[in-house]
Amino acid sequence: MDQPMSSNTAAPLQMVVPKMSGDMRFVGIMYIIIGAFYCLTIIGAVIGVPLIICGIRLREAADAFGAFLNSNDASALAYGFERQGRFFFIFKVLFIVGLVLAAIYFLVIIIALLATGLSNM
Repeated sequence: MDQPMSSNTAAPLQMVVPKMSGDMRFVGIMYIIIGAFYCLTIIGAVIGVPLIICGIRLREAADAFGAFLNSNDASALAYGFERQGRFFFIFKVLFIVGLVLAAIYFLVIIIALLATGLSNM
């Protein structure tokens, strides 16, 4: 299973992966920094800790892709995709939770406005 990739497969990756890996490192660092700022409050830590984990997973994926470039080892590439998949899963869950909380917030605002509007009549 740890067979090196063929040169036909690896050649296009040699051009794309370094840029992608650098971008992933940058975004991973930004997620870690933003998560750390969220963690300054206790309530914010609920969002901050998953953001930090997202950033770490993305940096791990970038490192694995870099290792793939150096060794041309398919297992490093597979590990990078697995770490990147974990990043997207955690981000997806956070995004859905955020949408649900935003919808609940808007419903509460609308209900409060309707209640105050009806009580003024």
